[in-house]
Amino acid sequence: QEQRVAIARALVGDPDLLVADEPTGGLDAKSAAEILDLMGRLNTEMHKTIVMVTHDPRAAERAHATMHLDKGVLTRS
Repeated sequence: QEQRVAIARALVGDPDLLVADEPTGGLDAKSAAEILDLMGRLNTEMHKTIVMVTHDPRAAERAHATMHLDKGVLTRS
């Protein structure tokens, strides 16, 4: 529930860009999928751009574009 509250709080000002740091961290698979579904709807239905930092491959799979940071070097995947 904390992730949902954080997302709701971030949406109060109706920003065009949301920055999410490990939004599925510490969640079970079902809750993580629900958060990712919510973020997907925010992107497609509300036209929000989302920049997400994650170690979760399930989250990364849903991205339109991915970048990798390795030893200080950022590369496009």
